[in-house]
Amino acid sequence: MSGFKSDFLRTLSERGFIHQISDETGLDDLLAKETVTAYIGFDPTAPSLHAGGLIQIMMLHWFQQTGHRPISLMGGGTGMVGDPSFKDEARQLMTPETIDANIASIKKVFSSYLTYGDGPKDALMINNADWLLGINYLEFLRDVGRHFSVNRMLSFDSVKMRLDREQSLSFLEFNYMILQAYDFVELNKRYGTRLQMGGSDQWGNIINGLDLGHRMGTPQLYALTSPLLTTASGAKMGKSLSGAVWLNPDMLSAYDFWQYWRNTEDADVTRFLKLYTTLPMDEIARLSALGGSEINEVKKILATEVTAMLHGRENAEQAAETARKTFEEGAIAENLPSIEVPTGELEGGIGLLSLIVRAGLAASNGEARRHVQGGAVRINDNAAADERMTIGGADVTADGVIKLSLGKKKHILVRPA
Repeated sequence: MSGFKSDFLRTLSERGFIHQISDETGLDDLLAKETVTAYIGFDPTAPSLHAGGLIQIMMLHWFQQTGHRPISLMGGGTGMVGDPSFKDEARQLMTPETIDANIASIKKVFSSYLTYGDGPKDALMINNADWLLGINYLEFLRDVGRHFSVNRMLSFDSVKMRLDREQSLSFLEFNYMILQAYDFVELNKRYGTRLQMGGSDQWGNIINGLDLGHRMGTPQLYALTSPLLTTASGAKMGKSLSGAVWLNPDMLSAYDFWQYWRNTEDADVTRFLKLYTTLPMDEIARLSALGGSEINEVKKILATEVTAMLHGRENAEQAAETARKTFEEGAIAENLPSIEVPTGELEGGIGLLSLIVRAGLAASNGEARRHVQGGAVRINDNAAADERMTIGGADVTADGVIKLSLGKKKHILVRPA
């Protein structure tokens, strides 16, 4: 157990969130004696964050739960430049309209984890475009740019990696570091922000902000990073076989989100219970002691708890029930993902391979063929061994659907329309 005095650092420490802290004692003292404001920056590169960013949102959640004020900073300004950190090449630049649309879409998720408002501990949603878009370039160079050493910037891993590979690093991206550092100073000036948090790949950028604040006369600023997470088998968090595990409900259903967590590897269950749920530590210890076949029950608890925070308890329990019916009773559950196929098309018959592709269970006919040959495809729970078979009106069950399954866990209902 850590010897932290503050509830926040103690909670983060016992749950496994801490990778590095710039001044452990100083930050702990500050958090123990006053309400502190901290922020994490989020890039609006897509209309939704995915499960890989959930660790950051949970850090803000615990920050508020332990009596402090979190800021979710949307990179509306920096998004126009693009973060070069550890990327092999420059990002495609986004239009201001795309950025604004992405931010509006991303915002919806945060209110599941944070309470926004005007109170002293209420969370704030801030957009760095508020100050970055109005910058006077010459003044910015004179007041801010002069504090940066190019020699030092070249020593950062994220930059060195690109230079070692002889990949182009544009001046535009180089400026990103300066803008990100300036955000910290501006957030301190406007909201009294003292702490920036982020993933461990952001350490260099956050330290830049600390140094800039020191040179521009802010009070002492602090940095805290979380470990970059991979699953036990080395896969990136937030990626599944079928693509990104989006947080926005319109991009991924509660059921599919639940399934992602239900499929957690055995070795990750305890760690994920600590990071992604708010279950008390003694309850997590009890669940972690269960082994053997009981670990599947623990995975269901993990999936339901993580899904309840994002989609609400009712939707999470419905997803768990849908899964139970589908897998344990073999029943057709109404809440399974579905696609609609015109009745006329079904009457004429659809080739099995093209139906598999249409349902999103394979990317091509070739991939679908491999699934069929491998015995992974079932129609209405019956093995479909002939890749040349056609599916038609005769396959519609009494429930009015055709159940198309890939393996034990992927099911799509085909509905005549």
